[in-house]
Amino acid sequence: MELSIDVAFIAIIVALIASVLGGMVGGIAIGGKHLGNQLASMMGGFFGPVAGLWGVIGGLAVIFILTMVGG
Repeated sequence: MELSIDVAFIAIIVALIASVLGGMVGGIAIGGKHLGNQLASMMGGFFGPVAGLWGVIGGLAVIFILTMVGG
């Protein structure tokens, strides 16, 4: 299977949604008691994509390089 721009775009969109939702749940679990659930959820939803989205973009870059090299 080749990595097309369509597949990469779909993967980035799914990663964005998953990282926002994961950040919101993680924010509530970690800081909900001290900050309040709404603020912790908002902060988690904002900072969740910082790691998750860039991790997926890096992984897609590695896959793209490996397909170009033929490995």
